[in-house]
Amino acid sequence: MKMAALGRMAPKLGCSLLWPSGMRKAEVGRRGVRALRRSPVRVLPPQKEKRATAAEEQKSPREPPPPPQPAVERRSAGLGLWYEKASPGDKRLGKVVTIAKSKKFRDHHGKVLLEGHRLIRDALEAGAVPQVLFFSTVGHLKELPETELKRASLVKVKFEDIKNWSDLITPQGLIGIFSKPDHAKMSYPAAQLANSLPLLLICDNVRDPGNLGTILRSAAGAGCEKVLLTKGCVDPWEPKVLRAGMGAHFRLPIIADLDWESVPSNLPAAVQVCVADNKDPGARAETTSVPTGSSRAGPAPLRSKPKAAPEHEDEEGAADVCIPELAVQYYYENWPQAPVAVVIGGETHGLSLDALQLAASTGGKRLVIPMVPGVDSLNSAMAAAIVLFEGKRQLLQRHKQEDERQPLPVVA
Repeated sequence: MKMAALGRMAPKLGCSLLWPSGMRKAEVGRRGVRALRRSPVRVLPPQKEKRATAAEEQKSPREPPPPPQPAVERRSAGLGLWYEKASPGDKRLGKVVTIAKSKKFRDHHGKVLLEGHRLIRDALEAGAVPQVLFFSTVGHLKELPETELKRASLVKVKFEDIKNWSDLITPQGLIGIFSKPDHAKMSYPAAQLANSLPLLLICDNVRDPGNLGTILRSAAGAGCEKVLLTKGCVDPWEPKVLRAGMGAHFRLPIIADLDWESVPSNLPAAVQVCVADNKDPGARAETTSVPTGSSRAGPAPLRSKPKAAPEHEDEEGAADVCIPELAVQYYYENWPQAPVAVVIGGETHGLSLDALQLAASTGGKRLVIPMVPGVDSLNSAMAAAIVLFEGKRQLLQRHKQEDERQPLPVVA
C-alpha cells in the first residue's frame, strides 16, 4: 500500500524525491557512465589461480640478487703511493701466480712473474714496466724506486698467502707481475756497460733451468756484450731461470728463441765463433759422422771428418753428414779475437751440427777443457764460466798490451 501511494504521488512531486534538484534523469545517467570510465573496476583473479601461481613460485624460486661488491679499501703508503688492501677470500694472487708460471701465458700475454726484493728492484731500475705488485708489509715498498711503483697496481695481502704461492724456500713477501722486458728498451746499469767486453755467448739447446740461470749469471759477471739463446733452450723468463740468474736478466741483453739462420744477424761483423768441448785434442785426427735425421752431434766425441769424405747411408738408410773440421786447442791458450762468441752446448746432446757449421764459417776453434780420464763431461754452466772468464782474462791482457805499445805523447 505504501509503495502504491508513493507511485501515485510521484507525478505530482516531479523528480524532487528521486533525483537531485534541477537535474534530469538522463543527465544523471550520463554522469554515471563518465564516472565508470574514470575509475575502471579492478578484476581480481579467482582464488584457485592465486594458489596455483604461488605454488609455481615455490617450485622455481627466483635467484637472489648478487651480493654487493665490497668497497675497495685504499690506503696511503706514504711517498705519494696508494695501495689496495685485499679482502678476505681474495683469489687474485693465486690466480695470477698460477697462470704466470705458464710459458704459453708469458708468450701470449707478454707478462712475467718476478719475486723478491733484489730481482724486482733490478727490474724496476732497468726500466721494466710493472703491472701488479703484491706485498705483505708497507716496508717492502720503501725499498723500491718510488717513481716506478706509481705505474703499478699495489695490493697488500697476508704473508701467509704469499708463502702459499711462493717458490722460494724463504719467501720475502713480494711478488710482481711485469710486462715482458724488451732488451732493446732496457736501461742496463752503467757499471755493466762500462765493463762490457767484445765477448758474446750462444747457448745451444740448454734445457735445464738452473744451468741456464747460472750461465746467464756468469755471462753478466764476465762482462759479456750479449747472450743469444737458440730454439730448444729453456725459456729465460721461467721462474727457476730467474732465480738462478740473480738479476742477470736486467744487466745484459738476452735474445731468445732464435733459429740458427737468424743467429749471424745478431752477431757483430767479423766475429769469430768458438765452441767449448771437453775432448782431448790428441783425437783430432779421428772422424765421426752425424745422421741427418738428428741435427745433434750427440754426446759422443765431436771429432773432425775430412771434408773430402763422401756422404754415405747407415743401416737405417739415413744419410750421414760430415762434421766441419775445426782447429782444436786448450781453452787456456791464446784464442780470443775481438769480437768473439762462445757456444755452450746442452746437457744431453752437446753441440749441434749448426753450431759447428757456424764456427767453421767464421774461422772459429774448438776450445777444449781437459778432463781427467774417465770423466765424461762437465756441467754446461761450469764449462761456460771457465771459458768465459778465461776469455775475459785474455781480452783484458791484450788490451793492456796494446795500451803499453802506444807511444807516449811528445811534450814540446
